Amino acid sequence: MPDTSVAWGGWEPSVRDDPFPLFADVQAQCPVHRVRLADGHEAWLVVGHDAARQSLSDARVSKDMVAALDGDRDVVAEGLPGPAFSRHMLNVDPPDHTRLRKLVAPAFMPSRIAALEPSIQQTADELLSRLEAEGPDTVVDLVAGFAHPLPFGVIGELLGVPATDRSMLRERFQALLAPWSGDPPPEAVAASASIVGYLEDLVDAKRHAPGDDLVTVLLAARADGDRLTHEELLSSLFQLIVAGHDTTTSLIGNGVVALLDHPDQLHALQADMSMIPQAIEELVRFTAPVPHATFRVTSETATVSGVDIPAHRQVLVCLAAANRDPSTFANADLLDIGHPRRSHLGFGHGIHFCLGAPLARLEARVAFTALLGRFPHLRLAVPRADLAWTHGDGLVLRGLGSLPVTLGPSNVPGH
Repeated sequence: MPDTSVAWGGWEPSVRDDPFPLFADVQAQCPVHRVRLADGHEAWLVVGHDAARQSLSDARVSKDMVAALDGDRDVVAEGLPGPAFSRHMLNVDPPDHTRLRKLVAPAFMPSRIAALEPSIQQTADELLSRLEAEGPDTVVDLVAGFAHPLPFGVIGELLGVPATDRSMLRERFQALLAPWSGDPPPEAVAASASIVGYLEDLVDAKRHAPGDDLVTVLLAARADGDRLTHEELLSSLFQLIVAGHDTTTSLIGNGVVALLDHPDQLHALQADMSMIPQAIEELVRFTAPVPHATFRVTSETATVSGVDIPAHRQVLVCLAAANRDPSTFANADLLDIGHPRRSHLGFGHGIHFCLGAPLARLEARVAFTALLGRFPHLRLAVPRADLAWTHGDGLVLRGLGSLPVTLGPSNVPGH
């Protein structure tokens, strides 16, 4: 039977920074549990790999939470930015999900993603040059100076956000996504309003002056005579910005720490950089930049791994636990870039599998190739125990607040 006494989320720093022992303990008891979240709501937690795959593809485990809960918004904390950006693919079920994904998918055609590689490479090289200029022994923050601005710059270019606006918009999103509890702080409310207004203006500008960018593509997108409503367009843009930068930032930061924690794996990768694509798959599995899938709710009773989850109950799928399930993966708690576990659920599963996964993989490949190839003597500049995973809520997002390192001498001629 599932444990009914587990408190989930709002963890003390020691658990927040290393949640994997807790995940393993809970998983060893049962693949499905009833838990109490930090905000007081009850939820059903799925931690087993097979149970997670089942839940993520079960039509009874709905993404349209308000509809599945008969409109009871009090059961689900809405948070910011609220209704203005709520009508996107992650918040709806078929047929609405099918329709929205079909309209948005052309913006992520393989040819469009592949065409971004030179720009991603240029951005990565420029950011690393700025850090290198600080000196080989100077302590620099790899999150603030590289892991965060790289994917945000890429998504800004993809959307057609003017280069002069990107720093401002990045600061607004940092304020909005900063962790908080209770009522949203004034700075988050102000950032939310600013982002809503900015995206409204951006859409209006692209409507009058189309360009070669994702906003223009989405404005023109049609499928079966259908097109995105204004609300759906704004919601999709917001979702793409958040999903398109925050998770990749965490993947880069978490991945660097994991490699420094496992010098044998780091040295193997530096000896054969062609292994980077498969290393990325293993780092996604092992480091859990997205520890849990976004919330779902049962529209009717659903049986998951022999456990009946009643109708109208929140469901939280722990991807991090599923990706270290010893019944699915041998030596699941070991980082092994030579034998990546490709059946991991780090990008989700089923109809909500991450549409931007190819872009995240491309960005990570360029980032790790540039960083490790240029700075083979990269080292932590603080004791390992001083690192804090303070970015994100520890549920849907898990990232470092900062990553102090010394780069060491460059391995690139002329630098």
